Amino acid sequence: MSYTKVIPGLVRANSDNIKRICLSQGRFRSTVASKQHKEVEGGKEEQQLVECTVVKAVQADLISQTKNNTDAQTRKIAIDFDNTHEAYKSKDNIELLRSLLVFKLCTFDFLVDKNKELMDLSKKVFGKRLFERLMKMTFYGQFVAGEDHNSIKPLIHKNQAFGVGSVLDYSVEEDLTQEEAEKKEMDSCVSEAEKESPGVDHREKKYKAHRQFGDRRGGVVSARTYFYADEAKCDAQMETFLNCIKASGEHTIKIFICIKWCPFCFSPLQLQFSEVLVKWRRFFNLLAAQQGKSGMDALEQKLELEQLKESLTKLGVGNKDDIENWFTGEKLGSSGTIDLLDWNSLINDRTKISNLLVIPNVENGQLEPLLRKFTVEEEKQMKRMLQRVDVLAKHAVDNGVRLMVDAEQTYFQPAISRLTLEMQRIFNREKPIIFNTYQCYLKEAYDNVSVDVELSRREGWYFGAKLVRGAYMYQERSRAEEIGYEDPINPDYEATNRMYHKCLEFVLEEIDHNRKANVMVASHNEDTVKFTLGKMNEMGLSPTEKKVYFGQLLGMCDQISFPLGQAGFPVYKYVPYGPVNEVIPYLSRRALENRGFMKGSQRERSLLWKELKRRLLNGQILYKPVY
Repeated sequence: MSYTKVIPGLVRANSDNIKRICLSQGRFRSTVASKQHKEVEGGKEEQQLVECTVVKAVQADLISQTKNNTDAQTRKIAIDFDNTHEAYKSKDNIELLRSLLVFKLCTFDFLVDKNKELMDLSKKVFGKRLFERLMKMTFYGQFVAGEDHNSIKPLIHKNQAFGVGSVLDYSVEEDLTQEEAEKKEMDSCVSEAEKESPGVDHREKKYKAHRQFGDRRGGVVSARTYFYADEAKCDAQMETFLNCIKASGEHTIKIFICIKWCPFCFSPLQLQFSEVLVKWRRFFNLLAAQQGKSGMDALEQKLELEQLKESLTKLGVGNKDDIENWFTGEKLGSSGTIDLLDWNSLINDRTKISNLLVIPNVENGQLEPLLRKFTVEEEKQMKRMLQRVDVLAKHAVDNGVRLMVDAEQTYFQPAISRLTLEMQRIFNREKPIIFNTYQCYLKEAYDNVSVDVELSRREGWYFGAKLVRGAYMYQERSRAEEIGYEDPINPDYEATNRMYHKCLEFVLEEIDHNRKANVMVASHNEDTVKFTLGKMNEMGLSPTEKKVYFGQLLGMCDQISFPLGQAGFPVYKYVPYGPVNEVIPYLSRRALENRGFMKGSQRERSLLWKELKRRLLNGQILYKPVY
């Protein structure tokens, strides 16, 4: 969900840095969304293409490459994902055998289901040193790059030599029992006001902590999970990310850093702010329904200004003079209609009324406090959270590193997206530094993407997105059913695929339109990658423009990543790192994820065998990558 002004009324923040995050300067309230259009100029010319083993030459077109209509020649290309020589040329034979062994082990249910217990037993039997050596020869070596910044450098440079970049992902997690995780969640996600007077608030069940879902790792196999502990732990996590950014800035190659807000964010604020944002959006939808405009895409809902004023007056949201003042100034309402982005600008003015989180009551229209109060310490925690956000982004800019913000559960995500959006508005003015993540298994994914793209278009900054299918499906569905709210997930896998392609196509069209949007197609799905390549060919989007990126996890789907890199596409591996014993939770999830992946498809294993046999038949028993 996207919102154009952030929480100036939530925190009494005096520092300039926090003000920059809380309220970006410059308010663009144009009420007419830009229409997508494609300008194609010039004729077709045949070119003789350089021969490449993974690239099939197709007739080239002259296309419009920029808003200034500067013609440039681009090549339409297709990638051969069956070419094992290109896919695995960066791997020696030992690495191929390790991949085959690990992937085969991931197909045995007993080993996967009990992987955590088996690793703990192995540690006791073999001792720490031998256990770590065995892990580095198998699962750790397959999915983790190394223990620290220095040890991962060889892998980063080797992959880059074969056209594949890196998204650094510090994958250390606390190894907590379920009871410990539940206690941490309940302690951190319930505010002092809620503890003192349980039930005396206007909170929805979805945005409250529930002990039965306190262990947020349950049912999650492809995402790291962090629990808020205290401010000292947040500062330590912050220092780790800053060191990662600094070390990455020393590389001559461009690198992404993957971050999550949960390690250094005050949990109650994420829940409460998410609820405020959702309820304000819901209030807009209610007003749209009153004007007969429900069921439309988010940006298609344009409320007639005079009718809106009448509705707000009848609901008692404010007196007539106040409401009149809200819709005057700059361009707000100048077209006679109000869209969602205009409405979100209004939210900023409304939240200045109080230092409390306030929400509209959809039954009577009155603004009501979400909670009675925040303690002095809770307000300090909010302030420090915003300081960390600002410091992170500034360090990324100073070191030439880009930040990839991971997504979380739906009850946290609106606040996370909003903070990320504010970072983009400030730091993406000249180039894309901050990328937000959109989970396409959500029913509202397209609205989220389209609204944020439109805001970037109106305000003139670089939109950056990573598109994923999503990591929390089973947990989200189970929580919604048990607690009693609408399931936020698309009904089936095919619906998620359609949503993914719809969001992707929208961003690609925006890139074609003004070259300020950027997207990472983070997917192991070969059909989705081919869909993207086809759309790029249709639109004349060249890989050399570096507007469309591809991303896969380290140790998986090399048959996609490396042929793309060899063909000149910007492709990245998510590169986890951390000490062996501290990334055990990550490795445990990789085993769970690969079970489903490997049982569903024998393709990667068959390609590995094919390349190994090819080398043996060609006498390449001691094959070593050359770079």
